[in-house]
Amino acid sequence: MSHFSNIKTQIRNLVSLQAALTDLDIDWQAGPRSVRGYRNQTQNAEIVIEQDNDYDIGFSWNGQEYELVADLQYWQQPLSVNGFLNQITQRYAYQTVMQETSKQGFQVAEEQNNQDGSIRLVVQRWSA
Repeated sequence: MSHFSNIKTQIRNLVSLQAALTDLDIDWQAGPRSVRGYRNQTQNAEIVIEQDNDYDIGFSWNGQEYELVADLQYWQQPLSVNGFLNQITQRYAYQTVMQETSKQGFQVAEEQNNQDGSIRLVVQRWSA
């Protein structure tokens, strides 16, 4: 029986996910790689985050989105699973907005990090 938990996310863009992890100073490795779990069980993932206890965290494509894959019994992060995912999801959304607005010719005119943790962006595009 597998000890792995697969937690659904709304993350669909690998490049934005990788940028979000990098923004958060999370050391990650590109896959496909094996996520290590209980009794040497493994599961494949596109992104692997190694923990000091030799049990990994991964993000695995399920055909629609990237799921967080981990043996939660051996979770060894400063934040809870929900806190970890919330932090990554916020940076992922930020990276996605930045990439899409750039593709459409917008530039950031103002960026404000609010006390509640939210980010306010103002983008603009000059037209001829």
